[in-house]
Amino acid sequence: MGDQCNPFQKTIGLTINDILRNQVQPNASFSKQSSLIKVAAAITMIMFSIGFINGIFSLMTFKNKELRKIGCGIYLLASSITSLLTITMFTIKFWFAVLTQLYSTVNPNVLRFDCVFIGPVLKLCLYFDGWLNACVAIERTVNVSKGVKFDKKMSRRMARRMIFILLTLILGSLIHEPIQHDLFTHTIPKYESIKHGLSINISIKSNLSHVYENLTNEIIKYVPEIQTLCIVRYTHSLQNYNTITLFIHLIIPFIANLCSAVFIIFGTARERSTAQKHLSFKEHILKQLSEHKQLIVSPIVLLTLAMPRLILSLVSGCVDSSTNPWLYLCGYLISFSPPMLIFVVFVLPSEFYLNTFKESMTKCLRRIRN
Repeated sequence: MGDQCNPFQKTIGLTINDILRNQVQPNASFSKQSSLIKVAAAITMIMFSIGFINGIFSLMTFKNKELRKIGCGIYLLASSITSLLTITMFTIKFWFAVLTQLYSTVNPNVLRFDCVFIGPVLKLCLYFDGWLNACVAIERTVNVSKGVKFDKKMSRRMARRMIFILLTLILGSLIHEPIQHDLFTHTIPKYESIKHGLSINISIKSNLSHVYENLTNEIIKYVPEIQTLCIVRYTHSLQNYNTITLFIHLIIPFIANLCSAVFIIFGTARERSTAQKHLSFKEHILKQLSEHKQLIVSPIVLLTLAMPRLILSLVSGCVDSSTNPWLYLCGYLISFSPPMLIFVVFVLPSEFYLNTFKESMTKCLRRIRN
């Protein structure tokens, strides 16, 4: 966080911890939590269920040896595994944020685990998934450009190398986050009615006189509640660095996807126009757009879903997420949708991949029956 912001505000990279921080009622049962917490929990579990099914179906498809004879199949297999890890870490992150704020007496080492491991690993999975999608698009472009001269063995070797290189580079871009973490302890004002045992939680911005008006003729006792948070402090230079790396990890894969799609459509149309002269070049382009529209639609959809993450990270100034928690929560949840769409984006539009999935599903059902 920036030096000019208090620990309840962020200048870059709002997390689920920041969004839920003032929404969770400490030491209260889940049934007594706010509607925002309940809705967020329900959506999180729905997303986990959909993402888990998506990941399993994708794994069933791309574990096929025939598909992994070229680099594209290897990238998509790795993306299937990454999507499972992403949705799992996302669910763990949410419940970790809720439970650690629900119970104020949490061991500081447990809080450090979120800063040092859960947060960085979740970012790693998100960035890695985006780059794998870009690699798939580039691989398809190379395949179309080389045609029959496409070297499958070289493609496989390059895919394995690229996966290792991408993991190394992404880890390198995130290595500062576990190092910059720190523990911050703050006190939450809490007033307790001795007569009826009534306890009231009051935020820092609350009007204390309102408490006394509602508790006339009561004996009020001030019982401060101490909470410890694990935070990441960003210097100005680190904020700029985070902004640059965020753009790189989000925008460059999108550009690679879009440029590859345009190249495939126009390149194929140019080849077809040479062989089939009864149709004009424009007619061939329109035909290829109709046949390969998913190549254009998919990266645009994925970027649109990822945009809330970019906006939340780049919003200027110090942001208090408690002022509009529903807006920030929706943006945060939407940004985790792309890893849930691998099966929809890559398998369903492809007849070959879809038939492979059906074969794998049939074999799996036979094994279960036997």
